[in-house]
Parts: sequence; structure tokens; C-alpha cells
Amino acid sequence: MGKKLSGKDLIKLGFPQNNAINIALGQIQRYRKRDKKEAILADARQVLLSPEQFLGDGIWGKVAEGLVRPVEVRLQQLRTSRVAFSIFGENEIDEQAKRQLYDALKLPVAVSGALMPDAHSGYGLPIGGVLATDNAVIPYGVGVDIGCRMSLSVFDLPASYLKGKRFQLTNMLLEQTCFGMYETHKNRADHEIFSRKEFQEIPILKNLLGKAWKQLGTSGGGNHFVEFGIVNLNNPRPEWKLPAGEYVALLSHSGSRGLGANIAKHYTYLAAKQCPLPRSVQHLAWLDLDTHDGQEYWMAMNLAGDYASACHDDIHRRIAKALGKRPAFKVENHHNFAWKQLIDGKECIVHRKGATPAAKGELGIIPGSMTAPGYIVVGKGNESSLQSASHGAGRLLSRAACKASFTPGQVQKLLKDTDVELVGGSVDEAPMAYKDIRKVIALQSELVDILGTFTPKIVRMDR
Repeated sequence: MGKKLSGKDLIKLGFPQNNAINIALGQIQRYRKRDKKEAILADARQVLLSPEQFLGDGIWGKVAEGLVRPVEVRLQQLRTSRVAFSIFGENEIDEQAKRQLYDALKLPVAVSGALMPDAHSGYGLPIGGVLATDNAVIPYGVGVDIGCRMSLSVFDLPASYLKGKRFQLTNMLLEQTCFGMYETHKNRADHEIFSRKEFQEIPILKNLLGKAWKQLGTSGGGNHFVEFGIVNLNNPRPEWKLPAGEYVALLSHSGSRGLGANIAKHYTYLAAKQCPLPRSVQHLAWLDLDTHDGQEYWMAMNLAGDYASACHDDIHRRIAKALGKRPAFKVENHHNFAWKQLIDGKECIVHRKGATPAAKGELGIIPGSMTAPGYIVVGKGNESSLQSASHGAGRLLSRAACKASFTPGQVQKLLKDTDVELVGGSVDEAPMAYKDIRKVIALQSELVDILGTFTPKIVRMDR
């Protein structure tokens, strides 16, 4: 018996000569390549004899599925016409972003779609794109940074507190936050999320557990930030237990770090293999939720979303402790995720890639740039937007265009003029790169009501 397991070994074992062999070899190469050949064949024999018993298994579940209900892989054809859609703020959105939505609306699994006024082009779905599908999840419809979210803590401290403690608050951000690929906290916290069964039952997650623990409470690069600012509550809710007025607040924006990025990469690859599409829409490959990989991605995506939430909890816990003050209330929401939602009475999968959930009564925070206000909002449950709103102001210029158009001196002048202190950051994230948030908010008056604003004052970003 040769050392390396081959398809012939599986055929000798009794595997049917179809795609089940390729699936088995792929899973063995991915998860069992260091094991002895005899041990692998012994396990494979058990799967062949009783595949139903292995459905859902992290390693052999996909192989068992291929034996019980083989799936034919074939090139998917787009519809000749689009499903229903709505665009909000059409004149503010570039043509490429619209074309990306139009392409997505022709997918055979598409049910309906929408484009938010902050939209701009991306990979797969445009940023600011919302797409409902029938029992299918598109990894690139969720995005690479799964569960990227906003989190706002409002403290019962007057706005004047920030002016008097500016130096201390700046140091607090420097000492209590970490950014980029390599910075981690010296005193690492634990969290109940690390005891979740998904980390033990899904092989790719098992391998990412250590990295996820190291990165807990950290933020990524790009447009991710942690900042102190002033919240102006002009329409406070009773449960907040704060009257109308101005208060010190902390706002953070980041996602699921390396955990989410690796999940996205892994399942995007699997989706592309199982769902070949024309080249123009290849980033929109989907996973059927009735398949092993579809179910596994759904569990991994939800875990990544909960991990992103745990990271924000840790950031806000550290800073609240340093501040010596508990938040009076918090507002938070995902904006790179997929949810199960009823559309015309049917359960669909609604992807929001850079869009805020805005069901009736649902709270959210929509940030501007570092020199423009963000908005605390409550959803109106507008069905034409698939109960969604924008996730920010939206980019007007690409990162490359920013570098070609602006100098650090120009950025610093604008920061000084608006009384904003920036720690880290780069020209890539120049405030001038973004659309006018006030106009973006005005274009979605049908989608959300405004409860208050957040004005940044001390901003910490990756260097």
C-alpha cells in the first residue's frame, strides 16, 4: 500500500466513481493529510457503510453528503431580467455600483434588492448593497469582514468633561486600544464565545481559535476606529434614562478580524467551486443552505458576528474601566452580515454588505467621517429597502485617489478647523474622501428617524 492516499484507494474501498471521490480527497487533503493512510481508509470505510451517521460531521459530513445526495456542479446561467429593486439617492451613486447590483439581481437565487445612498462599488455586491436570496448565502454578499459593526457607549458625563480631560482621554485611547494586524493586548481577556461548540466542531474554526483569542478587543486597519466624541440627544428614549442634552460618548467601528477574513476566504473558494458563474459575476457564487457547506458557513458566519460583538464589548469594557464610569446605554449594529427575514411572507436570506438593519423600532448608528457627525437612528421598517439603511456616508474617492489628491497637511488643517484630534490614521481616510453625511441621511428619511447625533473629537486609527 502506497503512502499517499489516492482516488484508486477509495474506488477499491467501494466509493462510487463520481464527484464523491473528489470531495473525499479534498477533505482528506485539507484536514487529514498528516494522518496515516490506514487510519484514513478505516474512517472512510465507516462513512461509506453508514453515510447518514456522518451528515453534519466537521470532516466527513461533506463526504457523506456526496454519497447520500450527490450534487451536479454545472455553470449557472443568469436570468435575462432583474428581480424587483429600489435605489435610494440614485444621483449620489456611481454607475459601477449600480451595475454590480443589476448583475446580482439576475442571479437565479435572487428575490429582491436595494441600494443605499452611501453605496459605491466593491467586490461581488456593491458596498451599500442589499440582496434577498432564496435559501442561498453569498459569502461575498456578506463581505470579507464578517460582522463589521458599530458600537456606541453613551456616558452620563456632560460635554464639558471632554474639553477638560482631553489629554487624559487621548492617552486612554492610546493605552486601551490596539490596531492593525499585529498589535494585541498584553493583558488578554477571556470570553464565553471561546467555549462555543463551533470552535470544536468546524475544523477551520478550530484552527483559528488561538488567533481569535489573541485578537479579542482589537481593531483592524483601513476605516476602523475608536473615538471619543459628543452625543447630542434630541429625541431620547425612556429606557436610556437620560434627558435631552449633550454627553460624552465612545464610538467604535471594526469587525471579526482574522477570524472573519479566513472564514470568508475559505467559503468563497468553496462557493466558487460548487457554483461556477459567468466571469462578470464570479464573486457572487453562493452556497445552498441545504448543503453541508452552506450550513457550515452559516454557523461560522454567525460565530464571526458574535465574535465581532465580543471584540467591541472588550474595547468598551476596557475604556469604561479606565474612565471609571459605566455607560448609561449602548447602541450597536452589524453592517456586513446575512439575516433570515420574511419577504412577502417567505423566509429569505437578506445580505447587507455595508448596510444597517432598519426594521421598525430597530436602533442603529450611522457614522459620518472623522470631521462630520454620525447619527443615532431608529428604523421605520421600510419594505422597499428590505428594512435597511446606509452604514455611513460612503466613499466618494478611492484610497488611491485620496493619495493622489490630498496631502497630510491638508488633512491636518481640516482636523484643526473642526477641533478634531487624530491619533494614527492616513491620507487614505481623509474626511474629504467621503460623501456629505447630511445629504446621505436626508436621502433616507423614508427609512429611519433620527434620535441624536455623535460628533467625533478624539479619533484613534491604525498608523
